Amino acid sequence: MYVNGGSGKRQIGSHISYYRKGDLILIGSNLPHCGFTDGLTKNECETVIQLKPDFLGSAFFDIPEMRNIKSLLNSAKMGIVYHGNEKRMIGNAIEELKDKNHYERLLGLLQVFKLLEEAENYTILNAQGFVLEAELQDNNRINIIFNFVKEEFHRLITLEEVADMVSMTVPSFCRYFKKITGKTFVQFVNEYRLVHSAKLLHEKQVSILDVCFESGFNNFSHFNKQFKKFTGKTPSIYRNELKFLVS
Repeated sequence: MYVNGGSGKRQIGSHISYYRKGDLILIGSNLPHCGFTDGLTKNECETVIQLKPDFLGSAFFDIPEMRNIKSLLNSAKMGIVYHGNEKRMIGNAIEELKDKNHYERLLGLLQVFKLLEEAENYTILNAQGFVLEAELQDNNRINIIFNFVKEEFHRLITLEEVADMVSMTVPSFCRYFKKITGKTFVQFVNEYRLVHSAKLLHEKQVSILDVCFESGFNNFSHFNKQFKKFTGKTPSIYRNELKFLVS
């Protein structure tokens, strides 16, 4: 998916982060993710390409010429985000696909795969975590949880509430969530809130106290401590430094 301009939160597997000046991301099969837009997003254009794993035949990516592309698609199961000039160059190639005929679009898509595979400026998003077992039940369950957090993070969420939603006891849910994501549920929700607060600090001219409460924290001192632990900076220093950043 290529977001040309704008900003937003990216939630891919158990990874949550905030992007500015557009985004280019490759999301592999069975990797749960939430939408990239919300009320604050000001995207110029968003292009999404969705493919079935066997869209070119079940053995196409096994031929020697496709070995590197197959490796890329395996890495994409953890989510890959691209940066800098490579992001914009590949993004332009993606946007140009819509103006091609069917044959040229297929060739253009293979070229996009080649550019993605050759790119050097990228990050694997879930390299240290997310180990979703390839079962539909797990995928559906974790999507329910992720989307619930996305909608309700601004208020108190109890373990009992979310465990009941997926028909589990609290101890079973806690073990399950830690096994799948590598994080506790409380840690995951707090990271979501902190990423949202970073987005607010960049995009809304409101007080840091308001940012704290709008992000789901109910204790200002706790928010400051968690934000500094997460970003290495206090909210006020983080906001001031944003004014001098140039992408």
